[in-house]
Amino acid sequence: MICIIDYGLGNIHAFSTIYKRLNISCTIVKTADDLQGAEKLILPGVGDFDHAMKLLEASGMRVPLDELVLKQNVPVLGICVGMQMMAERSDEGDMDGLGWISGSVRQIDISRLNQKPHLPHMGWNVAEPERSNSLFEGIDLEKGFYFLHAYYFDCANPTNSLARSDYGNRFTSAVNRDNIYGVQFHPEKSHSNGIQILKNFAGL
Repeated sequence: MICIIDYGLGNIHAFSTIYKRLNISCTIVKTADDLQGAEKLILPGVGDFDHAMKLLEASGMRVPLDELVLKQNVPVLGICVGMQMMAERSDEGDMDGLGWISGSVRQIDISRLNQKPHLPHMGWNVAEPERSNSLFEGIDLEKGFYFLHAYYFDCANPTNSLARSDYGNRFTSAVNRDNIYGVQFHPEKSHSNGIQILKNFAGL
């Protein structure tokens, strides 16, 4: 069962709708008790880092998520701010992140951008895998994905960067360490490529 984590942020029902169309079992979870028996996890997120972390803490799911992800090795997919929360810290706020993947969240360097508006990075862009991984199987790389963000995940260990994109300079747009995955783009807004990413995650 795929558990979509509802702590107050993200396009929760969009993910649920996609999985139902794919005939893949999923459920929306809102409490620690709801997480029992989770086989896979989706951690969505929108908005700013500290607000997201405060809501997750308040939900009571932070501690059981650490148990599931770090000790039971349950696969997890963080999306947008959900991916950024997996870092240790963010330049956008003061709170500690989940620390599931070593690194910090940085703001995109405005000085390198020619087009306006400079931020956020919004619209379609390519995400190029840096190594073979089943999360990106069957993806039309030229079609790309839909992005909406002003910050990116700066991995402390370059091998945790799964894909990169260009916006002013190259930045990590997908991360992976063991059972932990994250994408900066929005699969639920990325048409066939996004559906394929969610399908691939379900099949990991």
